[in-house]
Amino acid sequence: MSVFDELKQEIMADPMNQDYTDKGIEPLFSASKEAKMVIVGQAPGKKAEASRLFWNDLSGDRLREWMGISREQFYQTDQIVHLPMDFYYPGKAKTGDKPPRKAFAKKWHPKILKQMPQVKTIVLVGSHAQEFYLRKDRKRNLTETVKNYQDYLPNYLPLVHPSPLNMGWLAKNPWFEKEVVPVLKKRVQEIVDGTAG
Repeated sequence: MSVFDELKQEIMADPMNQDYTDKGIEPLFSASKEAKMVIVGQAPGKKAEASRLFWNDLSGDRLREWMGISREQFYQTDQIVHLPMDFYYPGKAKTGDKPPRKAFAKKWHPKILKQMPQVKTIVLVGSHAQEFYLRKDRKRNLTETVKNYQDYLPNYLPLVHPSPLNMGWLAKNPWFEKEVVPVLKKRVQEIVDGTAG
């Protein structure tokens, strides 16, 4: 059993995840000793939980487009892995899904990242990931944080969430697709090519 399989068993045995484990729902994440890039999103949606594939929706299609990689590369490479802020679907809120549980990433992300010593860049998708990883280094809001992405490179790259609900934000902030997306694509290519410093 690999160290990641052991961690998965620990996560499933954790009382905070008991309800999911009792229903036969396993944590949804990916990890690899070869990982060079980590994508930190919010939490699996209902479709992702049902299909056992993170980013298996329109948001995922746009994220892959921004990254400049195919669906196959996205799911099959060991160099790009996925640690959502919560590994379980948190349920529905009045608008969209509930936020990830705050205690989850704090407990499990450090343990998993410790086993991935080759990671060069952590891509922070959305405000929950940015709040957790950037802490006091965040700007006053998500837009300002993403706009100042260069302040966080190469360790972190903050992005807006690629959800269709953010089409209005993308329309108001054309600099994102002109400036930030090419940097993401370049970084992904360096990871895949093995030239990332």
